[in-house]
Amino acid sequence: MSAPDNTTVPDEVRARHAELCRELDDHSYRYYLGNPIVSDAEYDQLMQELRDTEDEYPILITQDSPTQKVGAPISVDFAEVEHLVRMESLGNAFNTDELNAWADRASAEVPVSAYLCELKIDGLAVDLVYERGRLIRAATRGDGRVGEDITLNVRTIAVVPEQLDESVRPAPELLEVRGEVFLPVEDFEKLNQRITADGSHAPFANPRNAAAGSLRQKDPRVTATRPLSMIVHGVGAYTPAAQGGEDVAFTSQSQAYTLLGEWGLPLSDRYRVVATMDEVREYVAHYQAHRHDPAYEIDGIVTKVDDFALQRRLGSTSRAPRWAIAYKYPPEEVTTTLVDIKVGVGRTGRVTPYGVMEPVVVAGSEVEFATLHNAQEVARKGVRVGDTVVLRKAGDVIPEIVGPVLDRRDGSEREFVMPERCPECDTELGQQKEGDVDLRCPNARSCPGQLRERVAFIAGRKALDIEALGYVAATALTQPLEPAEAPLSNEGDLFDLTVEQLLPIRTHVLDPDTTEPKTDPKTGEPKVVSFFANMKGEPKKTVEKLFDQLEEAKKKPLWRVLVSLSIRHVGPRAAEDLARHFRSMDAIRGATEEELASVDGVGPTIARSIHEWFAVDWHTEIVRKWAAAGVRMEDEGQEPGSRVLEGVTVVVTGSLEGFTRDGAKEAVAELGGRATASVSKKTGFVVVGDAPGSKYDKAVKLGVPVLDEAGFRVLLSDGPEAAAGLRINPVEKAPEKDTAE
Repeated sequence: MSAPDNTTVPDEVRARHAELCRELDDHSYRYYLGNPIVSDAEYDQLMQELRDTEDEYPILITQDSPTQKVGAPISVDFAEVEHLVRMESLGNAFNTDELNAWADRASAEVPVSAYLCELKIDGLAVDLVYERGRLIRAATRGDGRVGEDITLNVRTIAVVPEQLDESVRPAPELLEVRGEVFLPVEDFEKLNQRITADGSHAPFANPRNAAAGSLRQKDPRVTATRPLSMIVHGVGAYTPAAQGGEDVAFTSQSQAYTLLGEWGLPLSDRYRVVATMDEVREYVAHYQAHRHDPAYEIDGIVTKVDDFALQRRLGSTSRAPRWAIAYKYPPEEVTTTLVDIKVGVGRTGRVTPYGVMEPVVVAGSEVEFATLHNAQEVARKGVRVGDTVVLRKAGDVIPEIVGPVLDRRDGSEREFVMPERCPECDTELGQQKEGDVDLRCPNARSCPGQLRERVAFIAGRKALDIEALGYVAATALTQPLEPAEAPLSNEGDLFDLTVEQLLPIRTHVLDPDTTEPKTDPKTGEPKVVSFFANMKGEPKKTVEKLFDQLEEAKKKPLWRVLVSLSIRHVGPRAAEDLARHFRSMDAIRGATEEELASVDGVGPTIARSIHEWFAVDWHTEIVRKWAAAGVRMEDEGQEPGSRVLEGVTVVVTGSLEGFTRDGAKEAVAELGGRATASVSKKTGFVVVGDAPGSKYDKAVKLGVPVLDEAGFRVLLSDGPEAAAGLRINPVEKAPEKDTAE
């Protein structure tokens, strides 16, 4: 028999050879990453089949064949690749006028009947190409026409399918999709902690930088350790003819998402198709208020004309499509100059460094000060006085210095040195216990800074919620200018104040972020005010308001009183657990450490702190004075036997008409329940008001009963069984069991 003509290779042999090459490359790659999916024997069997095929048909042998490769480590050289269809950037709108102008231009040219709104993820744009359902290439955006090949690294992302799901319909011959690769916020924090633990790596400034850095690792094994994710938001090139199946054409953005989802590509569950610009603006406003609900960072909203035919008619400018616009929210990260690093004293004596910066607008407000936590954190972040720094302010979170911009250093910057003595009372600082990262002022009784902070804390929403007793008022009561004397030598005298004590008080106006006097812009001198008296020397209206609110504060529940004592580690949740268990301040004070620690949610650290606090004479004198002034020291409520919410966890979300958020939580606690902030399978009920956000969505997903305000009132009055019948979300019906033998 003559040898086969190897220049003519049967189609089925070529197809099998190509499939073997792809499989073996895939298995080699997985083995390199440390997560093989076949045994060595199976791999060897496939390799032998490939060798046999190439022995019979040598023309199939190429340099890229697995039989010709030496088992060297895979490398990523980020070769340039051209996108099949140009990746366009989006035009931006920074206010509703600009958004409306875009919509007016679009609707003037085409009859727009539907818009698709979706979140603008702050990640890295990536282009994926699938041939006959298999991922063959992934690339960065680059300049829109040419990007960098990051296929090996993208293949480490769990949500990106290497093979499209064809269980619903066949995959297309060719499919190019675009999306955003990101690092979830929670995973970003963990990643920074991990990579900075040994001091060998500076922290990433933000999740986007972390995602970009992870995707451009030369070693895909490093990328595989980073918990990257991706969401697809667009289609590039597309050949609709599916091999052996029906043609499927994309007609709209939303219909395309349905098809992409059927093929197993990762999509957002937060996009919406709406009919009017009023609905678009509502979507924009909702996510501006709920910007941090998603697991990933967003920097705006993208609005698209949904219909693809209308998109084609609108076309594009030289740089951006006319059929889409990005509404950008105010930035949450900016750069500014770190002018100085100072320290402040907290209510428990903790001395904390904070940065003084060139004022800058971030997240819609002007910021001049930002926390640095402690000296170790300053060293870990590597910031120096004079640095250009990245400043972050997310929503209502305290502004934080993320880190320095190293390329901007010129040698004039200087290291921060933590002081050895308290800046408020000159007492030598020390650690409360060995290994404590925080330095503390031990002069708790006489340090004016600690007293001021404790009094201000009492007025806060998490404590007694006394609106008229703000930070500046707390300063006036504890540190007035001479010749007036401070009415409060400690917080025990708060409820015994008189008008006569208040009228002489003059004080500097302090900045609450720095505790330093504000200056008069005209004179440059510190501002001085007669705080409680008007121009005629009579009480200001705020004095009457203050006394009225102090009277109301006496009626607040026990847990709020306990929080107001500034016992270290005792926050609202621990205080609620203690109040629910012991029911009175005397019982808490008289309990042993073991009894305190046995309370659910307390534990030995909090128990020890409480025991030590009550062992100090001047602390117990504060409690005695408050009790004598009429402050509530025990919870009356219902008797333990009739506490209808005992053991029930409730989450309140959105705005209720008849309850404040804190009032709703207190109502739950009064009846023995626990009000928490997050929804889980163990949550008993989720109570929703207006604009409930993602907690409602999660409750529906988990099947947790959801109540409106009327149902919540039934829960409080009649208990869980009565309220269960009023849930407003459907009960998931379990699938019927197949009883056939």
